[in-house]
Amino acid sequence: MDKRYDIVIVGGGMVGSAIACALADSDLSVALLEQQPPQPFAPEQPHDLRVSALSLASENILRHLGAWEGISSRRLCPYRRMRVWEANDNRAATEFDSFHIDHPYLGHIAENRIVQLALLERVKQLDNVDLICPAAVAGIDYSAGASLVRLDDGRELIGRLLVAGDGGNSRVREAAGIGVVKWDYEQYALVASVKTAYGQQDITWQQFTPTGPLAFLPLSGPHASLVWYNTPNNVQRLMALSDEQFLAELTATFPARLGQIDSLLERGFFPLRRQHAQHYVAEGVALAGDAAHMIHPLAGQGVNIGFLDAAALAEIILEAHGKGEAFESLEVLRRYESMRRRHNLLMMQTMDAFYRMFSNDSRALKIVRNLGLGLAGHLSFAKDRVMAFAMGLEGDGVHLPALAKR
Repeated sequence: MDKRYDIVIVGGGMVGSAIACALADSDLSVALLEQQPPQPFAPEQPHDLRVSALSLASENILRHLGAWEGISSRRLCPYRRMRVWEANDNRAATEFDSFHIDHPYLGHIAENRIVQLALLERVKQLDNVDLICPAAVAGIDYSAGASLVRLDDGRELIGRLLVAGDGGNSRVREAAGIGVVKWDYEQYALVASVKTAYGQQDITWQQFTPTGPLAFLPLSGPHASLVWYNTPNNVQRLMALSDEQFLAELTATFPARLGQIDSLLERGFFPLRRQHAQHYVAEGVALAGDAAHMIHPLAGQGVNIGFLDAAALAEIILEAHGKGEAFESLEVLRRYESMRRRHNLLMMQTMDAFYRMFSNDSRALKIVRNLGLGLAGHLSFAKDRVMAFAMGLEGDGVHLPALAKR
């Protein structure tokens, strides 16, 4: 037997579950499908490998959704400063400090699983949302205004609006026939979770090298997440090393400010890809998060623009529904696409420019970027704009959803 909903969200990760939370306190019936529940949290667990830098705008969204307390009561790390510099040239550097914009921090580093756990906890409290988990999708029959989602246990769900929160290989997007423009960067990201000799740190930094940046993300206590961007061959070679050999290369390659590494807890890697859906919407379908766009993680903005998608989509749906409009109509959904596509494309192009500017050894480009970093360190107005942009609070022509504001 089938069950009918106003909205069926496929994918209960961070973005999909945020959309479900944002539709709370309405008379819309919502189903949220998630393939596997996240592992429960225990304080003694080591830090997860996959973490995100949450902007202030994302924090505002999560607070409005009632999920922030579930994150902060578990584990997260605020960071107050960001530093970027060219390898072997500390003159070509700039540091951003939240003190200069009268804010106690620039953002937080949080484990993805903890964010998802907090959001799903909130989902379970909502009367108008059914969380179906585990839920393995066997097939999707797209039809404007009445799409059918078949689960492998035989259940069938019909939704007036089908929302894709199911990631870069979205089955919803495929079922709706929405194409993508994509290419792979000639780069992998190797991520390592480590324990250092330093105590709690409040700075995140990146050092640019010809093969890609070396990045440090502080976690709670003496723990940190290291990101080593490099060529596919080099990353595969590094992953094949023993822990002792890998630590030796890490120590020899990362800057001295990293300090002594007391232990390596985990490591992994993933290829980097840029991908952008040709459309974010169709009649009765909306894409959000990685289903709509995947960007280079250089500035850690992927999940942040995903949360802005979630807030914007919910805002458009609720506003249209309140006016008696058909929220699943292409006319309404195009308002969401208009709000988000330009901003996301700008972010993607900016990350592409950084990738091409810094991931090479061209002497001419090295002079340009060194001058740029050096000047940025002395221009307070430019630094303030960069910080506001990184915090998700500013951008040319960007409409911030109400949930992203204080």
